[in-house]
Amino acid sequence: MKVIVGMSGGVDSSVSALLLKQQGYEVVGLFMKNWEETDGSGSCHATRDFEDVASVCQVLDIPYYGVNFVKEYQELVFDSFVSELKEGYTPNPDILCNREIKFKVFLEKAKSLGADFLATGHYCQTQDGILLKGSDRGKDQSYFLYTLQEEALKGVLFPIGNLEKAEVRKLALAHGLPVHDKKDSTGICFIGKRDFKEFISRYIPYHPGDFTTLDGQVVGRHDGAAYYTIGQRKGLGIGGPGDAWFVVKKDMERNLVYVEQGSDHPALYARGLIAREWSFVSGEIPALPFTCRAKIRYRQEDQGCTIERIEGDRLYVSFDVPQRAITPRQSVVFYTGQVCLGGALIETAIP
Repeated sequence: MKVIVGMSGGVDSSVSALLLKQQGYEVVGLFMKNWEETDGSGSCHATRDFEDVASVCQVLDIPYYGVNFVKEYQELVFDSFVSELKEGYTPNPDILCNREIKFKVFLEKAKSLGADFLATGHYCQTQDGILLKGSDRGKDQSYFLYTLQEEALKGVLFPIGNLEKAEVRKLALAHGLPVHDKKDSTGICFIGKRDFKEFISRYIPYHPGDFTTLDGQVVGRHDGAAYYTIGQRKGLGIGGPGDAWFVVKKDMERNLVYVEQGSDHPALYARGLIAREWSFVSGEIPALPFTCRAKIRYRQEDQGCTIERIEGDRLYVSFDVPQRAITPRQSVVFYTGQVCLGGALIETAIP
């Protein structure tokens, strides 16, 4: 059986290739280039990552290739990301990349090369087309994969989904993989460690406006409402006495960013949400009302909730306890135990 492993140059995908070879698969490494840019030193991260892929594949004695999806990524992920920021939303490009690139364009490429399976280094698991959480609770990535459908999952392998991150690094070291101590990539892939506002200002010009409280008191100036997100504390630059300031609301038409003091201010909390563009792994919405658990952001613990009803193309969700900083165009992802059921894009909070 032939498996094409999506290799990023990191330890997770490298160990995935290692484990599959040990299991007797015919393994091919495939590096996907999505972004074309050099950093401040004139060095391209993609070039360095591909060199790491080459080094790992040489150790494993498997063939490897590179594919260029820069155009597809620009059109299907990045342009959408910038467009939604301009509208005042907080999109998640990782979810969009998984849906449009890794498990669509990339999967199609793997099949065209004769692959029986596509494998990646995600921390999650599958069972007969069901998406399950990864064993490492601190690394579980099922949140980012909720848009995958049952049929697609049957052709995908997640070799490290049953391992802890520490075990993955030990395996890499024990088998002489040169990336065993390579740092994990963090943040949005095309921004990396750069300042978010500085990077985005290349695509969304500064448009200064007022920071104002909900009762209309102007407390500072901002660089443009598109640069801020609900619940944000850092980078506001608002001084004065009392608790820290947090973004609680935005008005894009008037270019106003509403802020209030205190991490537990009531304006940060809501009892429910309305979501659209839902996607369930099974392809079917469960009978409603449906009680389960959910996350409204990646690192959050699962929260008790009820999917109440559907009205038109809107999904209504209520939570057992009010949730903090429900953010438009982030995803709400639903679970029952270890099973990831699916999710939807948040449209608005319900106070």
